[in-house]
Amino acid sequence: MAEKIKVITGKIGLDDHFRGIEVVTKALRDAGMEVVYLGIAQRIERMVAAAVQEDADVIGLSFLCGGHVQVMQKLMNQLQEQGMGHVLVVVGGVIPDEDIPTLKELGVGEVFLPGAKTDDIKNYIFTTMNE
Repeated sequence: MAEKIKVITGKIGLDDHFRGIEVVTKALRDAGMEVVYLGIAQRIERMVAAAVQEDADVIGLSFLCGGHVQVMQKLMNQLQEQGMGHVLVVVGGVIPDEDIPTLKELGVGEVFLPGAKTDDIKNYIFTTMNE
């Protein structure tokens, strides 16, 4: 992949625990990716619209307060409907281990739990986008 990887990051819903997503956003920028951070309190429709508008390669979301399976099901469906099914979607945060297989079945590329190293996140994105 010769062009910069374009990433949309943010938090969907009323979960205002933003430190993790901001650290990851900065790490991806520092790694040379073009990152648009939408912030907290986003709607699914806004994340998908931003991905379409920016022709994003990756969407990164963070969850802490639950509801992640339902949100990701809706988001993945809307990406498909908008012809953006090729976008790599990664999530992080407090995700119960038993929900990870369900998220991956929905099409989430990877789930990063608390304590994940930013290098692991960057390497996963670079590796996956260059396959």
